[in-house]
Amino acid sequence: LQRFAALAEQRQDADVAALCHSEALRLQKNLESSAWDGEWYLRGYFDDGAPLGSRGSQECCIDAIAQSWSVLSGAADPARSAQAMRSMDSYLVDKDAGLIKLLTPPFDGHGPDPGYIKGYLPGVRENGGQYTHGAIWAVMAFARMGDKARAWRLWSMINPINHTLQPDGINTYKAEPYVMSADVYSVPPHTGRAGWSWYTGSAGWAYRLVTEELLGIKRHGDTLIIHALLPDEWPSFSMTYQHGQSQYRITVSRGENEYQVTLDGIQLPDDNILLVDDAHNHRVDIIQR
Repeated sequence: LQRFAALAEQRQDADVAALCHSEALRLQKNLESSAWDGEWYLRGYFDDGAPLGSRGSQECCIDAIAQSWSVLSGAADPARSAQAMRSMDSYLVDKDAGLIKLLTPPFDGHGPDPGYIKGYLPGVRENGGQYTHGAIWAVMAFARMGDKARAWRLWSMINPINHTLQPDGINTYKAEPYVMSADVYSVPPHTGRAGWSWYTGSAGWAYRLVTEELLGIKRHGDTLIIHALLPDEWPSFSMTYQHGQSQYRITVSRGENEYQVTLDGIQLPDDNILLVDDAHNHRVDIIQR
C-alpha cells in the first residue's frame, strides 16, 4: 500500500494515494492491536476464529514468516519486532541441523485442519521443515535490523555448499551443493535432507539477500547505492558492475571515517553513484565503518 501510494503520487493521483496511505495506517493499527501474541506475531486465523501461530496452539505455535515480515514490512512496532525475531531465533533456528524451520511444532492432526500444508508429513517442506523462502526472509530481517553478525552466520548456515563440505554432510543433505533447494527436512530420520532442488524461487531470493541486503547493492533507475554489511573479518570486497558498455570497478573498504564515495577520484556529495553508458571504465571507492 505504501509503495502503491508513492506510485500514485508520481502520477499525481492524490485520491488513490490518500486511500492507500489511510488503509495502510488502518491495517498497521489493526495488526498491532490484534496480531501480537505476547512474544511474537500470529500467522493468521482459522475459519472458526481460532488463532494460527499462537503460544496456545498445539501445532504451529510460532511461524517464521510473520516475524520476519514484521521487520521487512516496516509496519511493526520496533520493540515488538525485535522481540519477535528473538523468539523466532530461539524456536525455529536448528543450529545442529543447519536449518531454519518455517514453523513448529508441525501439523500432525492434533489441532484445527490447516488444509493443504497438512498434505506433507511433519517436518517436510512447509509443514515444519525449512521452507527456504521463509528461511531467507528471516536472514533478510536480521540484516534489515542491522544485526550483521547474525545475518551472515545464518546465511552461512543455510548455504547449501556448507551442508556438503564433508562426506557425512553429503550423505545427509543428498542434493547439489551449488543450487538452492526449496526445502530441508527437520524431523528424524531425514533431518537435514534437502527436498526439491534447483528451485528458482529460493535461488532468486538468496541472490537478493546476498546482493541487496548483505552486500548492500541497490539500484534505482540510473543510480547505484551501496551500503554493505561488512562482516567483521572482511576488511574489504570488490566487484565489477556492468552498465551497458561501461564497467564500474567498485571497492568497498572499512575505514575510520564516516561513509564516503569517490567516483573516478572525485568525492561525491552523497551515496548516489550515477551510472553512465559511455563505453568507459570507471573506478568507485567506498569507505565505510
